[in-house]
Amino acid sequence: MSSTTVITCALTGSFDTPKKNPAVPVSPKAIAESALEAAAAGAAVVHIHVRDPATAAPSMALVHYREVVERIREKNDAVILNLTTGAGGRFVPGDPDPAVAGPGTTFVGPEARTRHVGALRPEICTLDIATMNFGEHLFLNTPGHLRAMAGHIRDAGVKPEIEVFDLGQIELARHLIAEGHLARPPLFQICLGIPWGAPATPEALVAMRARLPEDAVWSAFGIGREEFPILAVAAGMGGNVRVGLEDNLYLSRGTLAPSNAALVEKAVSLLAHLDREPATPDQARAIFGLAPRNGTAAGG
Repeated sequence: MSSTTVITCALTGSFDTPKKNPAVPVSPKAIAESALEAAAAGAAVVHIHVRDPATAAPSMALVHYREVVERIREKNDAVILNLTTGAGGRFVPGDPDPAVAGPGTTFVGPEARTRHVGALRPEICTLDIATMNFGEHLFLNTPGHLRAMAGHIRDAGVKPEIEVFDLGQIELARHLIAEGHLARPPLFQICLGIPWGAPATPEALVAMRARLPEDAVWSAFGIGREEFPILAVAAGMGGNVRVGLEDNLYLSRGTLAPSNAALVEKAVSLLAHLDREPATPDQARAIFGLAPRNGTAAGG
């Protein structure tokens, strides 16, 4: 087992969290600044969604992604950028006709969901192997769409982080790997506690880890109050970890996190008690199977 653990910081997400914690960054400038602070605190990877700066609503606008990426790269060319492709997967059945998309639907095709990845070529982007009830809406990622998205991601020279929220999704990911749509060794993110996926428990983490391909590199996270307990279990199992205001708004019980950096600092402290150090970005590249920074796959 490596003595280093990769910390990913998920900066803002797409839910209505800024009203619950004003530290959640909204504008491209604020998201980039939060990313830089998280990197300085020990995050080797920053996971990026963008929002409409006027409304704080989730956005898929390339102009916002570009601004975030450029602002980060102006100050830090080492931290690994991980752009989401989860945006565009939400479907809300309409009323009275559930076959017609209702308010809140963002569902679009594979090309639109990966356009920013092709334009900006980060080192990593997410690929959600999940069709599920996601709270009160549907999160749709059909096998055909996943094959198309994987192709667009591969053509951009980007490594997909395969996000799985339950056991069956791992089986689909294994099938896509066997078909050749996802390269080996795969990079997995085990996502726990999202309604209505696998719960954020050690038992669920152990079960999901057991079904990953033998050569998989993996990280895991739990949301809300389970963020740090799952971090400890994942690190103890030899996995990598994720924290951030996308997943959890609190630093401790009853205390809102003042920043993403504060959550990263707590992660670093907990890892130290397990005799593990946070990986540097270059160490994370080696762990995740990315090219060195002077290689052709490094980007921003």
